Amino acid sequence: MTFYQSVFAGELTMSTYDELQASQDPADAEKIMHAQLETEAGLVLMGADVPSGMKYTTGDNFSVSLSGENEAELSGYWDKLSGSGSVTVPMERAPWGDSFGMCKDQFGVDWLVNVSGS
Repeated sequence: MTFYQSVFAGELTMSTYDELQASQDPADAEKIMHAQLETEAGLVLMGADVPSGMKYTTGDNFSVSLSGENEAELSGYWDKLSGSGSVTVPMERAPWGDSFGMCKDQFGVDWLVNVSGS
């Protein structure tokens, strides 16, 4: 997340499973349960580590959520992320009224992209 902060800029907050008292397993204590980067452009990037109770597969142990209101900008990110990867859920209108899609980028990172509805 600190790398993405260097890419997108903005304010980064992170909380561990221990800080949020969200795990009984000591192995999860220092893992990140909630990380959120808010950019000056209004984008929100969130991420989390996988707790030990969930299946862990190298390269598939986390997903990144990107949300905001600028459809052109987010669609551009979507095109770049999915273009050399694969689409899991096509970018389309979601039941909650936003446009939403899921993809895996060329490095195997899962992305959830949400464009807020008007």
